[in-house]
Amino acid sequence: MMKTELIKVDPKRPDPRVMERAGGIIRSGGLVAFPTETVYGLGGDGLRADSSAKIYQAKGRPSDNPLIIHIAKTSDLYRVAAQVPDEAVALAKSFWPGPLTMIFPKTSEVPYETTGGLDSVAVRMPDHPAALALIRAAGGYVAAPSANRSGRPSPTLAAHVAEDLDGKIDMIIDGGMVGIGLESTIVDLTERTPVILRPGAVSREMLRAHLERVDVDPGLLGTDDSRPPRAPGMRYRHYAPRAPLVIVEGAEAEVAAYVDALAREAEKTGQRAGILASDETAGLYTAGLIKSIGSRVSESDIARHLYQTLREFDQEQVTCIYSEAFHTPSMGQAIMNRLLKAAGHRVVRVPDDGDRD
Repeated sequence: MMKTELIKVDPKRPDPRVMERAGGIIRSGGLVAFPTETVYGLGGDGLRADSSAKIYQAKGRPSDNPLIIHIAKTSDLYRVAAQVPDEAVALAKSFWPGPLTMIFPKTSEVPYETTGGLDSVAVRMPDHPAALALIRAAGGYVAAPSANRSGRPSPTLAAHVAEDLDGKIDMIIDGGMVGIGLESTIVDLTERTPVILRPGAVSREMLRAHLERVDVDPGLLGTDDSRPPRAPGMRYRHYAPRAPLVIVEGAEAEVAAYVDALAREAEKTGQRAGILASDETAGLYTAGLIKSIGSRVSESDIARHLYQTLREFDQEQVTCIYSEAFHTPSMGQAIMNRLLKAAGHRVVRVPDDGDRD
């Protein structure tokens, strides 16, 4: 087992000497975990097949699950993307740096080990000073999925990275808590009509301001595992805590009563239920380990604390988790996409009083 070095940096003004040393690790074929505005990423040289293979190995990630190449300036896109349509240029001007990943036909410089065997490449420019400094120091092309063991909740703190990958990677750059807490939106621009393959902070409505039309992949919230994944996170079970998770939908009072009864039954058999609630509903529960991930009027708080809370349930060793649904106006699809994958699409719909009449 290798020794993983953990170095704290100022997220707004990272020490150039630290970033140069971290970039040198990546240039020499090593792996460095680093903060972005979305989640922590696990970085390797995106143009080296052996580096991408190391990423898959460290994460225990299926090798057909594509990696995203992170760049620090838009002009670098043309080295890895064989075709860059005008609409991609418009999106880059509006959303880069930021939580938007775009998919293009790849050039021959991008190894298939980075793209999961696909002829397309996913690219984004993160909006985080430490991430951008690392990318520049590493040579400009950093392949980086989330810095966690495959299938686990994505890391929003350096401690989460260490929990999953200590001894498996060379360095962890600790830049504190991330800002958004959910992975980037992914848009496939290799189709005639752009397609959202993963929802995120850049919503469909935001994209529509710059695209004549944008579709949503029909399998986005589905469970079809028969097709190879076209983008990170599409096929495999992701974001999952150790205890089984069930999403409970319905009116607030009915959901609380239903989950409360399940939590009391669990206690009678010596088990402990975790309950994922909001500030508005946490007081409705009387049993189980109740955790609020924020107010429903602040969907950014809900998104930011989702993965951290799932990991806290692991630390508390709950035996089952029940989560309310979070259909918020802008990021609701992204939040529910992550919850559904974490739950393995296990959803219970609780009828309200009107449904029973």
